[in-house]
Amino acid sequence: MEADVTTTQTPPSTEVEIFGEVYRVRGSDHEHLQGLAGLVDRRMRDVARHANTADKARIAILVALNLADELSRVQKQQEGEQGEIREKVTALTEELSRALGG
Repeated sequence: MEADVTTTQTPPSTEVEIFGEVYRVRGSDHEHLQGLAGLVDRRMRDVARHANTADKARIAILVALNLADELSRVQKQQEGEQGEIREKVTALTEELSRALGG
């Protein structure tokens, strides 16, 4: 009798460079990870140009806060758009129902 053994494969790792440091991150989409690392790198360099500190950790925290704020705003916008879509679908469904004599 064979035992049912489930193995979890670790996703491959990708080497990325952010703000002069090289990191190995796991993920299956190499190009996507490189793009994300590039975004973080650009943001860190931009913040570093305008910040009164050279502390990489502080710069990283400022970038993280900026990205979290952007994400929060996009999520709120999407929630509003989803509400509008639901309202339009409801109105169109009612209109179609009336047109079909229902």
